[in-house]
Amino acid sequence: MRPFTSTISLEEARKRLDANIRPIQRTERVQLEDAAGRVAASDVASPIDVPPFARSAMDGYAVIAADTQSASRSTPAELRLLDRIYTGQMSAAMVTRGTCTEIATGAPLPAGADAVVMVEETAKAIDDRIQIFASAAAGQNIGRRGADIATGDRVVSSGDVLTPSRTGALAAIGRADVEVFAKPRVAILSTGNEVVEPGQSLAPGQIYDVNRFTLSAIVSAHGGISEPHHPAEDTIEALVAALDTCAQADLVVFSGGSSVGERDLIVDAIASRGEMIFHGIAVKPGKPTAFALVKGTPFFGMPGNPTSCLSNAYILLIPYLRALARLPPHTPRTIRVPLGRRIVSAAGRHQFYTVRLRDGAAFPAFKGSGDITSLSQADGYIEIAADQNAVEEGTAVTVTLF
Repeated sequence: MRPFTSTISLEEARKRLDANIRPIQRTERVQLEDAAGRVAASDVASPIDVPPFARSAMDGYAVIAADTQSASRSTPAELRLLDRIYTGQMSAAMVTRGTCTEIATGAPLPAGADAVVMVEETAKAIDDRIQIFASAAAGQNIGRRGADIATGDRVVSSGDVLTPSRTGALAAIGRADVEVFAKPRVAILSTGNEVVEPGQSLAPGQIYDVNRFTLSAIVSAHGGISEPHHPAEDTIEALVAALDTCAQADLVVFSGGSSVGERDLIVDAIASRGEMIFHGIAVKPGKPTAFALVKGTPFFGMPGNPTSCLSNAYILLIPYLRALARLPPHTPRTIRVPLGRRIVSAAGRHQFYTVRLRDGAAFPAFKGSGDITSLSQADGYIEIAADQNAVEEGTAVTVTLF
């Protein structure tokens, strides 16, 4: 056994992680239909006006406003109908004094017209005559050319997350594709002689690989591309070979082998290939978590126990990955509820304790670091500070929801 000589605080671990973030630099072009959620890698200016023509904002009649100056229900203005204009077509008609055109919402405004009277303020008379019952002001119910976006306007800035509305703006200016930052490629690998992949038969003493799948789900949900690898055996040779296999990724995440047993050899493997930034955090669960640079590539050594691994993925891996991917910080939803049962906490370690929500209160869900149901049957977690030994029943707690 090689016990931890020291651990660092959660705050210090976060500081060291922040100091070693190098946001992704690679870019690629993607089709607009694939752009949602990606991060723009360059500014995009509009080559056109949007809308590219003046258009009606109402179903009604395009008129010259001066013709309607004294129109009312009792004394309507009467205009001669020249044409009917629908969306997607331009009218050859020229509106002159005493004339009008019927027009649909979104249809191009005909030449000569300077206002639109909504259809509710009109009536059809005989011989293609239209009665106008309300006066109109110049510009009324008209969307002017370029009112939304003018030629040269910046539609998207480098670093913007392409939300649905921003992809809509790109579509409005005719862009079929967009330059974005590449998603970080994240190599994921579990270690341990006992670990086998789901679908195989378990031999005595073996367990199925859980962490590869929970970590892959985390990566996919937070801007990365998961690159899973087969489990590696607990030997220096196998671990070093695994590090070399994963070396082309933007981020490497191993689980297992980071604790203090004789076969927990990640520390030795890292020593042969890189620099350890920290190993051991004063948190529960997840104390054995390590972070290193392997030939310049960031490396997370996560605990092998499924709850410890996934817990620290939520706490440490997600913020790091999102910064790497140039995504904004994750802001999970929180609620404030009373604690349904007393919780005792390990002194000196910042604890993330999973809870279930029931009847308006939070009840303990944590079983053990090796039990995935500590998380799968939980609704969220509460944080218990390192200097706090217990949280009493009835205490108002903040639950961070998964």
